[in-house]
Amino acid sequence: YKMTCLTDAYEPLSRIIPISKNKLTPYRAVIIMRLVVLGLFFHYRITNPVDSAFGLWLTSVICEIWFGFSWILDQFPKWCPVNRETYVDRLIARYGDGEDSGLAPVDFFVSTVDPLKEPPLITANTVLSILAVDYPVEKISCYVSDDGAAMLTFESLAETAEFARRWVPFCKKFSIEPRTPEFYFSQKIDYLKDKIHPSFVKERRAMKRDYEEFKVRINALVAKAQKTPEEGWVMQDGTPWPGNNSRDHPGMIQVFLGETGARDYDGNELPRLVYVSREKRPGYQHHKKAGAMNALVRVSAVLTNAPYILNLDCDHYVNNSKAVREAMCFMMDPSVGRDVCYVQFPQRFDGIDRSDRYANRNVVFFDVNMKGLDGIQGPVYVGTGCCFYRQALYGYGPPSLPALPKSSACSFCCCCCPKKKVEKTEKEMHRDSRREDLESAIFNLREIDNYDEYERSMLISQMSFEKSFGQSSVFIESTLMENGGVPESVDPSTLIKEAIHVISCGYEEKTEWGKELGWIYGSVTEDILTGFKMHCRGWRSIYCMPIRPAFKGSAPINLSDRLHQVLRWALGSVEIFFSRHCPLWYGYGGGRLRWLQRLSYINTIVYPFTSVPLVAYCCLPAICLLTGKFIIPILSNAATIWFLGLFTSIILTSVLELRWSGIGIEDWWRNEQFWVIGGVSAHLFAVFQGILKMVIGLDTNFTVTSKAAEDGDFAELYVFKWTTVLIPPTTILVLNLVGVVAGFSDALNSGYESWGPLFGKVFFAMWVIMHLYPFLKGLMGRQNRTPTIVILWSVLLASVFSLLWVKIDPFITGAETVATGACSSIDC
Repeated sequence: YKMTCLTDAYEPLSRIIPISKNKLTPYRAVIIMRLVVLGLFFHYRITNPVDSAFGLWLTSVICEIWFGFSWILDQFPKWCPVNRETYVDRLIARYGDGEDSGLAPVDFFVSTVDPLKEPPLITANTVLSILAVDYPVEKISCYVSDDGAAMLTFESLAETAEFARRWVPFCKKFSIEPRTPEFYFSQKIDYLKDKIHPSFVKERRAMKRDYEEFKVRINALVAKAQKTPEEGWVMQDGTPWPGNNSRDHPGMIQVFLGETGARDYDGNELPRLVYVSREKRPGYQHHKKAGAMNALVRVSAVLTNAPYILNLDCDHYVNNSKAVREAMCFMMDPSVGRDVCYVQFPQRFDGIDRSDRYANRNVVFFDVNMKGLDGIQGPVYVGTGCCFYRQALYGYGPPSLPALPKSSACSFCCCCCPKKKVEKTEKEMHRDSRREDLESAIFNLREIDNYDEYERSMLISQMSFEKSFGQSSVFIESTLMENGGVPESVDPSTLIKEAIHVISCGYEEKTEWGKELGWIYGSVTEDILTGFKMHCRGWRSIYCMPIRPAFKGSAPINLSDRLHQVLRWALGSVEIFFSRHCPLWYGYGGGRLRWLQRLSYINTIVYPFTSVPLVAYCCLPAICLLTGKFIIPILSNAATIWFLGLFTSIILTSVLELRWSGIGIEDWWRNEQFWVIGGVSAHLFAVFQGILKMVIGLDTNFTVTSKAAEDGDFAELYVFKWTTVLIPPTTILVLNLVGVVAGFSDALNSGYESWGPLFGKVFFAMWVIMHLYPFLKGLMGRQNRTPTIVILWSVLLASVFSLLWVKIDPFITGAETVATGACSSIDC
């Protein structure tokens, strides 16, 4: 047994499982074949215009070329997909377990803003699942950011800390999963399976009773918070709550559990639990979630300074208690972890209807695209369920990567004109000087303990660290500790005061926070920017998919909320497109970002713009049916081959992708449907809003107002909320339905020969209608009710467009105009 443990201790902690060549080689071959067919198809379309409907033909060709470009951006990052496997038993054999374990400490970050929108009970369950993870307690700290400075959040966290004293030992004693009480007690499974402890049933019943009482206390706090007193909230000691004005309040930190807090009811130490609310004052830019996360980075660095950070949204709980160990199998493996900036876990969700009507699970993205990226430079950061290497957040490059040569900024010019000496610009010289400062910091990383206090302050001053990290010597010294831990030179009694200082609202002024350090500012999707910057520095990321999902969360399952969520994501991508961090032109120096990875990031910020050609393309079949025109001329034999080849390659690509990824055809089809639904609604509005915001500085908000809800299973699925985002897809639906009726009416009046051309047009219209079918079901709700305003707007727009095409008919030729000009009356 000892020999086995020694062997495990020196074996790799993870391995890559390549996709079988039998599955991947045909997939790659079909992609190449599809590229060839696309080229021939576009050649035919461009060289064979439809003169009788030139405008329609030109519109369709432009749309198809954009779709082809978009497909290339989406497809090639899937060229080298991989799977990974971890060995947690080897991790334990190498680093041990328990109090003397060599496992690295981890700081958890949980962010929340408004407890009335993000229920405290959900946040409490997330915190409880973190405190109960299967990891040495002295190496876990949980920081909860309350960016709304709500007393409700503070009081509910105090209740959570007290309940954790019972919940944590119960979880560890009986090894239960998941370790969040709400979902553990709601499981419809045999909870006695594999539980042979004689006291389990008794203790489980007692714990369930305790949890119900805990819920009553939390719900009572929520009920009390519904109406704010005129004099503001008052704490138990009679003093006013400092956060009564959520936009103007001091920084607040409270340590509930840990070294200075209470132990559990068995007398054991508990992980540290810290409440943090950063200072906010009028006139300062606070940068929403990204700013809150950066405040947590600094607070945690001062108080615990774990080398790894794992961030979760308040509604994402730990579903697998060994999730941290799974991440450490990559981070702590010397052969893998040196260049890894973060380990990203897939997002999994509870409470979604069985058919996943609006593709909430995002199966294609998480089980196909992310595996493909893992074979290049790693998955993108998706905002939650991600374990970071702290040093990567501080703007450093990976230690194993050689420094960029001083002439790297001009390498392209040098390659083109090797004999011509290129002078550096002032900006390039400043960048190289800053890189040398950072490299000097890494060089002195192992020597910092040999300096006395005066030499440390001199080193920090000489390297201009304050210009980057801010004016806190305690925090700056913590950034030089590669393996984490609080510096020995720091007086423990001053840590809280220093922690309050680093979350002051003016701390980030004239520093690199949000520009080069921490979470990056400039977009509502700060996660994409943050991961992109790390990959540009040469780091790689890892995609970890344990058999039992590491984390689970909740997702909006009704149509309006889902579209509003997608609108926010797409708006973030448009903001990045118009920023200096756009992957089209950012991060070329040094060649540290791989080209396929860049294509992936380009696709991430360009995809909302597909909405414009998509809306046009979805309107084309209705226009063709109403005008009697078509976008394709009479097909020759060669043209028929190109069309059949294109359709065949599309089908084969999808089938082979399903084959190597293992996802179901229903998940794939839901993804295709929602690509159209989101494209003609949320993405279109995101482009419109993004252009207004980034070009002329006008911030337009599309509000969502709630209507009546219904009770029952998946009741939220049938909740309907009016929003202007619903108008374009509804209009497209009505237009195509009207067009199909008009097309069949015309065919019945025109005779047998008109049925052949009608088939292509109706097929085109039905393609649009089938993709929008889940949207139609969402409009109808459970009892087939649609808000009157949606019907009125959509019918009005559809009628206007239909009358315009019938009256004006802009695609009619000049000869036809002359021929029909003499026949203008209704009795002609």
